[in-house]
Amino acid sequence: MAASTSDAAEGGAAKPRSVLSGSDILTLTEAGLYCPAGGFHIDPLRPVPRALVTHGHADHARAGHGAVLASRETLAIMAIRYGAEFAAATQEARPGETLRIGEVDVSFHPAGHVLGSMQIAIRQGGIRVVISGDYKRQADPTCAPFEPVPCDVFITEATFGLPVFRHPPAGEECAKLLASRALFPDRTHLVGTYALGKAQRVIAELRRAGYDRPVYLHGALERLCAFYQEEGIDLGPLEAVGRRGKELAGEIVLCPPGQLADRWARRFGDPVTAIASGWVRVRARARQRGAELPLVISDHCDWDDLCGSVTETGAGEIWVTHGAEEALVHWCRTQGLSARPLNLIGYGEGEGEAGEAGPPPEQGPGGGGQLTGDKAG
Repeated sequence: MAASTSDAAEGGAAKPRSVLSGSDILTLTEAGLYCPAGGFHIDPLRPVPRALVTHGHADHARAGHGAVLASRETLAIMAIRYGAEFAAATQEARPGETLRIGEVDVSFHPAGHVLGSMQIAIRQGGIRVVISGDYKRQADPTCAPFEPVPCDVFITEATFGLPVFRHPPAGEECAKLLASRALFPDRTHLVGTYALGKAQRVIAELRRAGYDRPVYLHGALERLCAFYQEEGIDLGPLEAVGRRGKELAGEIVLCPPGQLADRWARRFGDPVTAIASGWVRVRARARQRGAELPLVISDHCDWDDLCGSVTETGAGEIWVTHGAEEALVHWCRTQGLSARPLNLIGYGEGEGEAGEAGPPPEQGPGGGGQLTGDKAG
């Protein structure tokens, strides 16, 4: 059971508030966020002895750590991407279960970003800090929904942390894809999607809309789509593109976004090119990517959901990272909240851009071993 954020709830009478602050629990190092009392990093940017990982995109989940604590699905995704020996030791974190690591209590909670994505809560001295990782609030049939976690300090991403970003329902965007296919039945519809999370979500939304034809996959998407299906997520009939091209006229083909401008795409003759990304809300981005049909489908919160999530946590202190940090920091301050940007570097632009191929490890695995001792509570 996750530790409570209320001292009164744990012992009946209220206790004096701890003198600890968020900065006592987490510090910034060259490898990223570090918890000295627990002896671990969170989503470190380089190999470290102990890592807690929020999800499987490669700008958060890197190979070469000594020990990795993550959800079962994230560990499996890392093994698919990097090989079974991606770390010297691994340990599964079950949702909501509290683990004692060093001098802190740690628990993992669904983030709603992609399959297996988690927020990480750290409790020490009566203070709870929650690191969101990447997250979204929209419904997604391919992963567990975001779980708000009450806390004192909330560390939130801000990939789309500007008021211009308002994401429509994904189903409405997929309806545009199906309408275009009906309008141009003799053209292949070539959709750029990220291999982890976005591809599976687009397929699932197409199935919900009643599309029952095979969806064709670029080779880079095949293994992770197969993994989702192994996890019980029904994506319907999928087929590899293989050597086919113009014979797929009228079909929907998914590929990594970078392939839209590659000679690989020329095999389809005159395809309708689409990109599923929150970034194509900005038309210049869509044109830059060569997208004839922009599909505003994001696996991150838009502006309204970021603001709503900050409020819902009840946190009085907000740290903002990898994204449009200053705008969200300013908004938080107008709400009477203490807020600051972290200015972390090394994370992707969002939507998994850095997570498709995955950087090679900088060094071999360090010392391994279990991350946790006894379960707390």
